[in-house]
Amino acid sequence: MKSLMGLYIHIPFCLKKCPYCDFYSITNIDLQERYIDKVCYYIDRWYAKTNQKADTLYFGGGTPSIIKAQLLEKVINKVKSTFLLDKAEITLEVNPATANEQDFYDYFNAGINRVSIGMQSANDNELKLLGRMHKNDDTIKAVYRAKKAGFNNISLDLMLGIPYQDEISLKKSIDQCAELDVQHVSAYMLKLEQGTSFYNNPPKGIADEDYMCDLYLLTCDLLSKYGFDQYEISNWSKKGYESKHNLKYWDCCEYLGIGPGAHSFINGRRIYYERNIDKFLYNMDEKDDGEGGNKEEYLMLRLRLNEGIKNKLWQDRFNENIPKEYLQRALQLSKNGLVNINGNGFSLTSKGMLVSNSVISYITG
Repeated sequence: MKSLMGLYIHIPFCLKKCPYCDFYSITNIDLQERYIDKVCYYIDRWYAKTNQKADTLYFGGGTPSIIKAQLLEKVINKVKSTFLLDKAEITLEVNPATANEQDFYDYFNAGINRVSIGMQSANDNELKLLGRMHKNDDTIKAVYRAKKAGFNNISLDLMLGIPYQDEISLKKSIDQCAELDVQHVSAYMLKLEQGTSFYNNPPKGIADEDYMCDLYLLTCDLLSKYGFDQYEISNWSKKGYESKHNLKYWDCCEYLGIGPGAHSFINGRRIYYERNIDKFLYNMDEKDDGEGGNKEEYLMLRLRLNEGIKNKLWQDRFNENIPKEYLQRALQLSKNGLVNINGNGFSLTSKGMLVSNSVISYITG
């Protein structure tokens, strides 16, 4: 049985650009109403092409929380009238500096049932070094406001390797995630992405590779002690609160991305929109990015998950058992503590996740 599609809507508006961020964004928020009208146009166009149903909707950015809640509701209603969204997970990314108490009520009443709040750190000095607009107190207020409005599925983003971050300051951030009693935590390692301010002018004090590994393993250990189960390289949740939308990416399911810079995987093809809002507003055609979903790609994505590769799932997808050469190479890596082997397949250990690209390249030969 074919799984339901996931929908991603890119909201490219930001009040200012963070120096480490390489996602497509612009600061002209006056375009928001025109932009949302065009998003609805693309939704209709895609539904006419696919005639599929969806069970997740994700508003990412950019800073989705800086546009009007009624515009988000307009998109939700359009999706419900086409792709249905029956019993769906509907997520909104929120910058703590851009959402007041009424906003969270408006989001909840619009049909959003999950918020992902960009905390990044509980330390104001680290937030300043990251160029963030908010302070830690804004994060705390955002979580309380979300709960008061009715949200019971709240995620916090953390960043590892912030300039001059150490294990003590990271522990403070993780402790706060637990104290705020949220359901989900994402923790991403800071990378110097080409085209960003940090890439052009690298700040001092960024963790080197060895220390980044230490910070990651500390994150795994502390979140586990606080009752968060790791289900993907960068994601932890309380039981039953995994991100249903993001799981579609890692399980190689179909998803549709709408907006400049957004990517999709549909009918075995990977496609994307150019990072250009002007072209998008004038009915831009998507670009083909080649075939997707082959054995190597499926293995690469599934090994991001704690569950890893399962023979039954492999059989269902490819009508064959996991290739023997994959199993043999995985067995070799298990001797180095990088891979867990079980009777039905294999998965990465925490150490293996730190070098996942190298492990996957070795296994696929």
